[in-house]
Amino acid sequence: MGKPMGNGFPVSAVVTTRKIANALGGNVGYFNTYGGNPVACAAVLGVMRVIREEKLLDHSQAMGEKFERQLSQLKKKYQCIGDVRGVGLFWGIDLVKDRSTREPDQELALSLILKMRRERGILLNADGPHTNILKIKPPLCFNKQNLMDVSRFLHYLERGTRKEKEK
Repeated sequence: MGKPMGNGFPVSAVVTTRKIANALGGNVGYFNTYGGNPVACAAVLGVMRVIREEKLLDHSQAMGEKFERQLSQLKKKYQCIGDVRGVGLFWGIDLVKDRSTREPDQELALSLILKMRRERGILLNADGPHTNILKIKPPLCFNKQNLMDVSRFLHYLERGTRKEKEK
């Protein structure tokens, strides 16, 4: 685990079972310059406290349920969406040229990502073996207004689909 644990402060951790940890002990030497760094540990504890006090995991689940409903409706509406999948606030939209063949549409994915960055200031990226899956992974403080902003973005999907058909 790493990046999000320190909310910007560089930190990481290894989590394992006792059996595996014991297997690594004994004659296997391991040293890390920053292992147990008190500042990093304080950053992680602070992040965990905020997550707990602000009930960000519950919030993520609730927003994720709203997001899932919205993305499922879009999938029904647009043939260029092959699939939507995710949990909480981590979602993927699989963009395809043809839903029946599931042929990936990398060009549409990259076009939408550029439009979002330039015109809306919303940062997304594409993933998957064909770089055709829009990856949506907002911060835990993502709220209903942010969800509406992303909804507006998804109208770009319709424009992008029309342009693809005109080619």
